[in-house]
Amino acid sequence: MITTVIGAYPKPNYLKITDWFNAKGGTDNPNPTKFYTKEIKKMGDKVEELFFKAAKEIIDDQIDCGIDIITDGEIRRENYIHYHCRQIKGIDFNNLTEKIARTGNYKCWLPTIVSKVEATDPFLVHDWKISQNMSSKPVKITLPGPMTIADTIANKYYKAEDKMGFDLAEVLNVEIKRLEKAGCKYIQVDEPLFARKPQQAIDFGIDNLSKCFEGLENNETEKITHICCGYPDKLDAINYPKAPLNSYKKISKALDNSIIDSVSIEDAHRYNNLEFLSDYTNTKIILGLIKIASSKEESIKEISYRIDEALKFIPKEKLIAAPDCGLGHLPRKLVKKKLKTMVKAVKQY
Repeated sequence: MITTVIGAYPKPNYLKITDWFNAKGGTDNPNPTKFYTKEIKKMGDKVEELFFKAAKEIIDDQIDCGIDIITDGEIRRENYIHYHCRQIKGIDFNNLTEKIARTGNYKCWLPTIVSKVEATDPFLVHDWKISQNMSSKPVKITLPGPMTIADTIANKYYKAEDKMGFDLAEVLNVEIKRLEKAGCKYIQVDEPLFARKPQQAIDFGIDNLSKCFEGLENNETEKITHICCGYPDKLDAINYPKAPLNSYKKISKALDNSIIDSVSIEDAHRYNNLEFLSDYTNTKIILGLIKIASSKEESIKEISYRIDEALKFIPKEKLIAAPDCGLGHLPRKLVKKKLKTMVKAVKQY
């Protein structure tokens, strides 16, 4: 059994970028994209040096913890969605529109689609190459999925959500092909909206997700999707909004019949009935075993219990251990403790 992380990692204090983890949420943060450009400019000529330093620290942390497939901690991003949207033609970051997102959980002013979305110059290849060159382990790159992008921006151009998702998938496909050509083996498209809107996922979302990976030439490229079912706005939040408990079950067979190789799900913060894992006869499961917004440390016994439960329905060679989601809310020392405990638990198998 191998281990991975999902994406985000706590940013070092010297990297002065506002993001979803250190910004106030909800009505206190009505413009989540307001500061990024100014903050990048403020770092001046040192911006690449600071990003390099931060990425090296994050990569070294994960390697020291024993993680097999690592990330760059999404270190350059104010959040994992809008960073990518800034590179898409047709999305206007000056023309903001007020919108209620995440099925009513988040009201804010968001960048707006004003014309057909199109890919522009490569950018994730740059991020991946820098990180991979400083790592002895394979570096995974993460991208936001079409449904999730559509939910986290406003739209004044498209008449139908499925068409908007199709065009966004084509844009993502361009960057994914560039990553594959550069040598990136692990590519993850995040679609938390699948858990919140499972019927839309079945109707068109999974098709558009598959479109993101269409036409890849290397059979070794791992096509991954991450589906979280809720994200807190602060450390130790308890009653934050979550997707319906049966959402993973509703979409499992459709995902297993898609071209996706690995599906990442949350299980640590809210235990699932893991019987649905038996629906995955073709697909590997990345199982969330660490709470990403709790200061309480998991024990090896707790983690092993959930692994044992999962192995009742899926063989060991198809199970990958991970945290529930991104680690940005946690202090760095606590992240390392949690990851090391997870690795110790996995080594028992």
